[in-house]
Amino acid sequence: MVAFSVLDLTHIIQGSSAGDALRNTRDLAQLAERLGYTRYWLAEHHNMTGIASAATSLVISHVAAGTSTIRVGSGGIMLPNHSPLVIAEQFGTLEALYPGRIDLGLGRAPGTDQRTLRALRRDNSTADTFPQDVVELQALLGPVQAGQAVQAVPGGNSNVPIWILGSSVFGAQLAAVLGLPYAFASHFAPDSLFQALKFYRDGFKPSRQLQKPHIMVGANIVAAETDAEAKRLFTSIQQSFAALFRGTRGQLPPPLDDIDSFWSPSEKAQASHMLAYAIVGSPETVRRDLGNFMQKTGADEVMVTSAIYDHAARRRSYEIVADVCKTLG
Repeated sequence: MVAFSVLDLTHIIQGSSAGDALRNTRDLAQLAERLGYTRYWLAEHHNMTGIASAATSLVISHVAAGTSTIRVGSGGIMLPNHSPLVIAEQFGTLEALYPGRIDLGLGRAPGTDQRTLRALRRDNSTADTFPQDVVELQALLGPVQAGQAVQAVPGGNSNVPIWILGSSVFGAQLAAVLGLPYAFASHFAPDSLFQALKFYRDGFKPSRQLQKPHIMVGANIVAAETDAEAKRLFTSIQQSFAALFRGTRGQLPPPLDDIDSFWSPSEKAQASHMLAYAIVGSPETVRRDLGNFMQKTGADEVMVTSAIYDHAARRRSYEIVADVCKTLG
């Protein structure tokens, strides 16, 4: 049976604050738990005025403290920004506070621009050691060995589950070799989806953590009572993607009645390409399109992300998706 989970970027909507975004995140996590979603992930981004989850481990703790059963974790921690020991300590602490509920998803991208990367005291070369850093992190979170000189405290013996995140075949190959679950960022990078899934499945080697491949795929899903209303809500996401191309990132904008009056044909083409696997519409439309997406990917899990300006509408979208998922099995 396919599992369904939530990726929340903790968007700061126009006219609101980071505090508002963090409170909405916790409220949505509580709803997701009641609705039966499997896990709730937060993502590391820096120097982005519209995203409030830069201190990702703190936000994970904020969400985990307000829930009791749903798994909470990172989707992901950008490991090149950190030493493996620091992440092992942070997630070991989270596991000590919320035992059996913490996930550690790891990405290779910096999650920011080059100037901010330097402000984080890192450089481009740190991405080159990502595979070695993952292995080091595994060892720090795994069984403490006799005579081990450096330990993560807390962290050692915690066995926090590690996931590899990716938008290309590199992450898929690494996850396969290490025998780790793999999450593909098809919610914004659709091009290599099927190639990456094939590399992962074909190359998977069982590990202490995982005996058989486990694939999660991301999808932007905006659901409402009608197709027209869902398409209107979706224009907030479309505007955000257009802003990336314009270099004018900011807070999440309110929806528009006519998106074509906002963007140029080239912006529309670029955004539409990146959002190729977005699912937008009424319950009937979502059921059809999500079912097709699940069938095409054969994924074990779908990570639903929904950047919707109005918090009540976002809550309703996740309610509709949860109801649809029950019918898809």
